[in-house]
Amino acid sequence: MHLTRPVLAIAVLSLLVSCSKSPDTTHAASVKPDKDRKVAPDFTLKDASGASVKLSDYKGKVVILDFWATWCGPCKIEIPWFMEFEQEYKDRGFAVVGVSMDEDGWSAVKPYIEARKINYRILLGNDHVGDLYGGVESLPTTFLIDRTGKIAAVHVGLEMGKDGFKNEIDRLLQGNRASLRPVLATDFFTRPE
Repeated sequence: MHLTRPVLAIAVLSLLVSCSKSPDTTHAASVKPDKDRKVAPDFTLKDASGASVKLSDYKGKVVILDFWATWCGPCKIEIPWFMEFEQEYKDRGFAVVGVSMDEDGWSAVKPYIEARKINYRILLGNDHVGDLYGGVESLPTTFLIDRTGKIAAVHVGLEMGKDGFKNEIDRLLQGNRASLRPVLATDFFTRPE
């Protein structure tokens, strides 16, 4: 079978947009108005050292919650951006949390983290956590969570570049922190029933 250049270009582009389990899952999104944001479901997962980490541990911070895998081409493009954001914004109430959806578990993920010197926390995900977030069908799937624990934006695949993420992070970090009352951890995230 001989592929023409346009057909080959379309095939390569589709691979770069997202690593999808089902078709038609890539869509554009931007920061939602406060009134349209839903509370991010809380979860507990293990990090590379075996420590249990809850999403609610990040209360009061703007969070990039990134579902990814070591075999995902678009994920490999975004990870350096997220490393840069972690470094640039960590002192302003920001954190990146990566949730690896690798079926091979830590045997695939730990060497990947070490080789790339990933500077943010990586957790090992599972289908249950993916289902809490609407069924993660494509990788990467990235949620931007505001300081109040609500999902401000969702991005599937490489729909948005580095500058788009940076603009959304800046917008969420510049939100009115003075208006936040002292809160309890239970104010931020919902527990699955």
